[in-house]
Amino acid sequence: MAKNSPKKTNPDTSGGPGNHRQNGHHWTFLTNHAHVLVILHSHPDMVLREVALRAGITERAVQRIIQDLESEGFIQRERQGRNNHYRIITRRKLRHPVEAHRSIGDLLRLIGDGGKATQRQAEPASGTES
Repeated sequence: MAKNSPKKTNPDTSGGPGNHRQNGHHWTFLTNHAHVLVILHSHPDMVLREVALRAGITERAVQRIIQDLESEGFIQRERQGRNNHYRIITRRKLRHPVEAHRSIGDLLRLIGDGGKATQRQAEPASGTES
């Protein structure tokens, strides 16, 4: 065995935020920006430290992502006392040409938004029978 060969580690199989590292793979289908959006949509009053823990990134990375999202008009931040409240602008279109025909709201409904979309879908439309 070579002295400088990489040390093999066991992949994280806990099912937690770091679970994307299963089988030695270190990528996910969604970006950290998408992860932060999903978390803040479900928990708009969550402190950034907790967002970072759930997303599996640093608090500073969350701060940069929120700055990006706010400057591009994808979220609005409202100060409430000592805390922030985040509102996702769901009508905004996704940025990449491949998905530009879809909105942030479409993405949140697809991924899950803390049961909000499920609750809306369960409500019968007005003027129709259940």
